[in-house]
Amino acid sequence: MEVCMEPRSISPRGFTSEQRGLLWMWHREGVSRRGIAERLGKLPGSVHFIIREAGGIAPRPRVRSPHQLSLADREAIERALARGASFRLIARWLGRAPSTISREVERHGGRDVYSAVRADIAAWVDARRPKPCRLATHRPLRRLVTAKLRLQWSPRQISRWLRRTAPQTPELHVSHETIYQSLYIQSRNVLRKELTQELRRRRVVRVARTATRKRQGRGQIVDAIPISQRPPEVADRAVPGHWEGDLIAGRDNSYIATLVERTTRFVILVRVPSKETTTVIPALIRQIRRLPAHLTRSLTWDRGTELAHHRVFSVATGVQVYFCDPQSPWQRGSNENTNGLLRQYFPKGVDLSTFTQRQLDAVADRLNGRPRETLDWRTPAEMIQQVLR
Repeated sequence: MEVCMEPRSISPRGFTSEQRGLLWMWHREGVSRRGIAERLGKLPGSVHFIIREAGGIAPRPRVRSPHQLSLADREAIERALARGASFRLIARWLGRAPSTISREVERHGGRDVYSAVRADIAAWVDARRPKPCRLATHRPLRRLVTAKLRLQWSPRQISRWLRRTAPQTPELHVSHETIYQSLYIQSRNVLRKELTQELRRRRVVRVARTATRKRQGRGQIVDAIPISQRPPEVADRAVPGHWEGDLIAGRDNSYIATLVERTTRFVILVRVPSKETTTVIPALIRQIRRLPAHLTRSLTWDRGTELAHHRVFSVATGVQVYFCDPQSPWQRGSNENTNGLLRQYFPKGVDLSTFTQRQLDAVADRLNGRPRETLDWRTPAEMIQQVLR
């Protein structure tokens, strides 16, 4: 297939095709709009308009079908017409049907005024027939997607859930990219813009995920058992009952303890008055004692001093605590990912002390009801029920 740019080299806002290509490339790399404007020698407002109008999603380059006449074909037709060649002879030279040549010439002015360049531009413009996406034409699907978005499901979770629960109903299948584009490209008039506030990252436009979060070192913990001594059964996730934990922080030194079961990704949230070990340990003990014995095998924690009294916790619950290596949050990958998901409900800068335990349980229930790719698009609630049975 031949990838084509627009015949017109200058956009309405003064950007050439090459400049627009560079704009979207730098946008995907995470360059700021002001930085893009400086590189292109344009005003930041012009760059902002182009990105905002497209919802932060780079338009796909148009592709010319190999079955259609190309500019080279039309130039050959123009030269042949100037020599007085017949339509049938031109068709034989190009390997086309005579009717294709005759319609092409008659459509663009006839033998006497046919111009290859003008004909190619006109054909390119006339070929624009925007096809409405499935969400625009299928109202029940649109309502279902909207309902799941209001439950804070991600577009990818919705897409995979639909394929799993309705495998024999292809009209209810929709790609996650279609959902994203319907949210961010408002010119489609499919999904309401305010639904973007239900996503994990509440952005007006889509941006590249280029920044990585760095964690600072923590203090020393007495008698900490390193993660390297953790049994192999914990690493392969074959046996349930092994947990990962951490604190997420809010405004005014407010915190919530998060626990994630490694096999099922089941989430438990625990309200804690502060990050002092004298308050965190009793709260975790109360929570762990509510679990069945076969779901209390081990706990892997960050290097935070909130678990300085880990021996008290282990004696009270029988759960061995293992600590990650310094500055290695990836060793608690399930918990780190869950903490990122929780920021959709507890944004940074919010006072977490204002939430009751009942409200935390409601958030955990909602998160446990969302399908997960790592669980083959099943929910943590489904997986934990299998374990309990």
